[in-house]
Amino acid sequence: MSENVDSPVESDDVVARVLAHAGAPAAGHTVFGSSAQALQSSSHYEESRDGDQFDREDRQALRRVAGLSTELDDVTEVEYRQLRIERVVLIGIYTQGNTVDAENSMRELYALAETAGAVVLDGLLQRRANPDPSTYFGKGKAEELRGIVAASGADTVIADTELAPSQRRALEDIVKVKVIDRTAVILDIFSQHAKSREGKAQVELAQLEYMLPRLRGWGEALSRQGGGAGGSGDGMGSRGPGETKIELDRRRIHTRMSRLRKQIKGFAPAREAKRANRNRFEVPSVAIVGYTNAGKSSLLNHITNAGVLVENALFATLDATVRKSVTADGRPYTLTDTVGFVRNLPHQLVEAFRSTLEEVGDSDVIVHVVDASHPDPASQLATVREVIAEVEAREIPEIVVFNKVDLLQDDDQRLLLRALEPAAIFVSARTGEGVAELQARIAELVPSPDVQVELLVPYDRGDVVAGLHDRGRILSTEYVEGGTRVSAMVNGMDEAALKEFSVVSA
Repeated sequence: MSENVDSPVESDDVVARVLAHAGAPAAGHTVFGSSAQALQSSSHYEESRDGDQFDREDRQALRRVAGLSTELDDVTEVEYRQLRIERVVLIGIYTQGNTVDAENSMRELYALAETAGAVVLDGLLQRRANPDPSTYFGKGKAEELRGIVAASGADTVIADTELAPSQRRALEDIVKVKVIDRTAVILDIFSQHAKSREGKAQVELAQLEYMLPRLRGWGEALSRQGGGAGGSGDGMGSRGPGETKIELDRRRIHTRMSRLRKQIKGFAPAREAKRANRNRFEVPSVAIVGYTNAGKSSLLNHITNAGVLVENALFATLDATVRKSVTADGRPYTLTDTVGFVRNLPHQLVEAFRSTLEEVGDSDVIVHVVDASHPDPASQLATVREVIAEVEAREIPEIVVFNKVDLLQDDDQRLLLRALEPAAIFVSARTGEGVAELQARIAELVPSPDVQVELLVPYDRGDVVAGLHDRGRILSTEYVEGGTRVSAMVNGMDEAALKEFSVVSA
């Protein structure tokens, strides 16, 4: 997450910076303010458990130093503008009675903007039944927003919803700075954090799908052909503007999207081969799902010492990570860390990452991680379960895990969470509390070998005995003259393969 180097307010004072708005708020607006936060105020990482975390150091390697830039205030020549940290104002709309939900959503947008590398100067909410169809905020309030943007020195406005292309253009014309929406911020974060070839292709496809209806032309000056009937020699007055630059851009985007879809399909055989290999050896799969920044990667690191990137940021890890673990009685299973979710997750990303989310649909157990310190854990549960339903995984056994319980202030909060999900497990990936209970619950739910066999395995077939240790559960072992006498529990598929070594129990 980019560090706030331009603001004089302390970086760990999350709320104060958002509320530091000079003067009273404009009429009809409210500046959000409560103790709810989407990010923790401080981060602690256990190096022995989380690994060296080199990726986190790389992300924080480039920082701006306040006061050393000689860049002019006039940034109209965008091509010559330096790399700069954007200063943004957040805007949102709420209906009467939904103030708390609107403020929580705005704070989440604040965390998204910070993760994308911006400095949040202010957050404004307007009470309206519906967004204005032309300018989102209404023309009068949009004029007031223009004054707030000018007074605060902001260069970007972010709306807490997905704006129609016409709304974005109309609002830009009024406030005179760039206007983007929540979807654009999420796509920008994904673009920064994607590392694998498949992840980068998925993000680019989502960006192009979002960009296509939002292309903006610049008039007839960008026409590229003498179109119409002029080319056939029909004379004056019949020459049209021809194919414009925006039409060429649309064609290039469609071509690129087609190539990306083929490229993503090309990754499927390798992924299916790995999945088929796990199925062939009857290795159960456990998928870790949850809201972004709920602590999925931290939990995976605690259980398997995987060394996956851990950062106090939204969507810090995007690529699915698979690690092997074993139950207390020696049964192996895989743990898969999946991409995090967020409310109003852009449908472009859900479609682009559908191949990754297939890991959830093919799992035997789902570990649903929820941030216990979040102000609205019920919305986290609902958001994630909506996506689980989209990948047709609602029938898979689910373990709800309330993570970060070390951040809870008192037992009353635990009681409220317990009322929300009576069978949930309370865990702290940082302190280790509840992890043993979680592992025991996973061991109960993962498929267990259910067929008992009695085998006599020749001594020159040690691979068979090793396979029994990997895929089954050894009950007893005895070394006799003819080989190794083994009593074991195996799966039905393995029973057929071991039939040649089967003996009648005495």
